[in-house]
Amino acid sequence: MHEKRILLYGANGYTGELIAKLAPHYNLNLTLAGRNEDAIKALASTLNLPSEIIDLNDSNTLDDVMAKHTLVIHAAGPFSHTAKPMVESCIRNGVHYTDINGDFTCFELVKKYHTKAIEKNCMLMPGVGFDVVPTDCIAKLLHETLPDAVDLKIAFATVGSMISHGTATTMAEKMGQGGAKRKDGKLIQVPLGEHGMMVDFGEKNLFCMSIPWGDISTAYHTTGIPNIETFTAIKPARYKQLKYQILFNWILRSAFMKNVAQKKINAAPAGPNESMRESGKCFVWGEVTNKTGLSAEARLTGPEGYTFTAHAALIIAKEIINGNWTKGYQTPAAKYGYALAERIPGVTIRLN
Repeated sequence: MHEKRILLYGANGYTGELIAKLAPHYNLNLTLAGRNEDAIKALASTLNLPSEIIDLNDSNTLDDVMAKHTLVIHAAGPFSHTAKPMVESCIRNGVHYTDINGDFTCFELVKKYHTKAIEKNCMLMPGVGFDVVPTDCIAKLLHETLPDAVDLKIAFATVGSMISHGTATTMAEKMGQGGAKRKDGKLIQVPLGEHGMMVDFGEKNLFCMSIPWGDISTAYHTTGIPNIETFTAIKPARYKQLKYQILFNWILRSAFMKNVAQKKINAAPAGPNESMRESGKCFVWGEVTNKTGLSAEARLTGPEGYTFTAHAALIIAKEIINGNWTKGYQTPAAKYGYALAERIPGVTIRLN
């Protein structure tokens, strides 16, 4: 039996590097991996860790490396392109799969491998970072508080930070695709920003608009609540502009516009600097309602989103390495409870 090692794929990305640097705090053995040989080897040398250079399209090499590991933390997006080959290699080799994805379509994709994962005795848990651990935990807490809830609304905000190249690239991939929500148990397409509302996050009141966040998939798996809508904070003026986006979606979906967006992304900083990560905060609000109109609210305050992701991914990895896992497709809060979020340094949760 091989040593219980973790393959961190996409280690040279902004979030991957944060995870790699924090891993010693959790006493975890990582192998750094990715396609960029120079970047991976430089980081591995700095951190004194082993490395592997792998292209996900090279399934033979991927399988050879995978066979030496117990768990993957997949941190290389866009996950709409990278999740499938990584999940399939994990299943072929009986290796546990986690990722830091937040795209609901990818959650739905990974869920389709549930039966195969059971057969191969491995767990599939996408969304082990800020996407979607804090929101999933709030959904779990609210469902336990009001088990007959039929409606769930979740909103999140990050303050004092910025997005990474990887997150921005994923968003660029989705330009012009509109929104989505869960209604009567089914995923349906709706306009992006179909609804807007003010949200009291406790420390701040912020305007939020509806977006197709991962919880329209994961919170349904965790709670079974049939109607789910997710929101994020946005400046009201920007929201008004987005209301007209439907008229231009055909342009936004073009390769030309996506190339323009990618050039702007590449010219920007890789992600928030250390000062931003130390001072930034994340907020989550959730509300459930049952058929009689009875409702409950909960709020979460925590560290900046990328810091949250690094801790959450490693806390879950530690649980898996220690044998606390369930075969097949799982969501973070369904497996580890809503208190999982409270294990992240700086997180507080309040139920109203």
